[in-house]
Amino acid sequence: MIKYTNNQITFMQYIFLIHGAQLGVGLLTLPRELAEKAGTDGWIALVIGWLFSTLASLIIIQVMKNYPNGTIIDLVTHYFGKWIGKIAAFIFALYFAFLGSIVFIREGLFIQFWVLPQTDLFILLFLLSIPSYMIVRNNITILGRYAELVFFMTTWMLFFYFSPLKEAHWLHLLPIIKEGWKPILTAAKTTIFSFLGFEIAFFLYPFLQKKQKASIGIVIANTLTLAVYIIVTIVAFSFYSPDEITQYKEPTINLLKIVEFRFLERLEIVFLSIYIFVISTTVLPLFFATVFCTTQLFGKQDHSKYVVWLLLLNLVYVFFLPQSFGRNTQLQKGVEPISLIIGYAFPLCLWGYLWFYSRIKRRALK
Repeated sequence: MIKYTNNQITFMQYIFLIHGAQLGVGLLTLPRELAEKAGTDGWIALVIGWLFSTLASLIIIQVMKNYPNGTIIDLVTHYFGKWIGKIAAFIFALYFAFLGSIVFIREGLFIQFWVLPQTDLFILLFLLSIPSYMIVRNNITILGRYAELVFFMTTWMLFFYFSPLKEAHWLHLLPIIKEGWKPILTAAKTTIFSFLGFEIAFFLYPFLQKKQKASIGIVIANTLTLAVYIIVTIVAFSFYSPDEITQYKEPTINLLKIVEFRFLERLEIVFLSIYIFVISTTVLPLFFATVFCTTQLFGKQDHSKYVVWLLLLNLVYVFFLPQSFGRNTQLQKGVEPISLIIGYAFPLCLWGYLWFYSRIKRRALK
């Protein structure tokens, strides 16, 4: 029996949901982080990160083909039993809730720092919680439509990054691999984490209308993310000197300060205000996956009340514990090993088990 036929997403929505879950706030700081570890060769690490994320994504699709009409929770329950399925639902719910909260709070911190410095972070997150609830309380189809809308609504923003190229110094990028492969491989860990978000495919696969296109769709999503990262990173590396770029917390935003219009000042503020929509396409799928896993854990159908509790917990946390970029970064670094396990190690191990299980089953039937 197909459980999710009433809430399906198109091929395009599938791509934009995965791409949106990957992009997020990481783009704002990524050029600096790469420059600190690998200098202007950091863009090579992006290609390595794309390669690993694409391989892991394709493994996820191969895993889900073993149970095409269910999510990863249904698959684990089918092969390992009810209680292991409950444990998997709990772990995934905790993981997505923690990761989504980190990005959600960082989104508020960026707004507070760049746009509304006099406004309390609690107020900002409360205001962000209202539209978040309105979208996440609906089904995955609405979330897919939102991701599709935001993609086409914000794609034009990328073209502003070609403006600083008129003052670019391409010699900053030369020579290539100037310090060897060790710094590049060190930076590759950062890029591998930057591509995380593709694991949302564990929950998108059963909703996809044309499942035969799942593999090409997830490759396109990863490649779109790579294209955005590469463009912004190379522009930043060619505009700033290798030492100068490390002095800016968010060089991606600072780049826009040189873009001027007669009718508009502080373009970077307008840019960030619109970029909030892009960040939301990271937060909302993570929140949806959280409440979806919670409903699976408790055997419920309606997930809307869990969205309320999730947002309230975030607000209570921010209200009682003062937040800062430093604290948020520490939490992000703390979740990185878990993300690598769930995004890369877990799919590989599960795929190996299912492959071995299917071979044994076929031999038993002979």
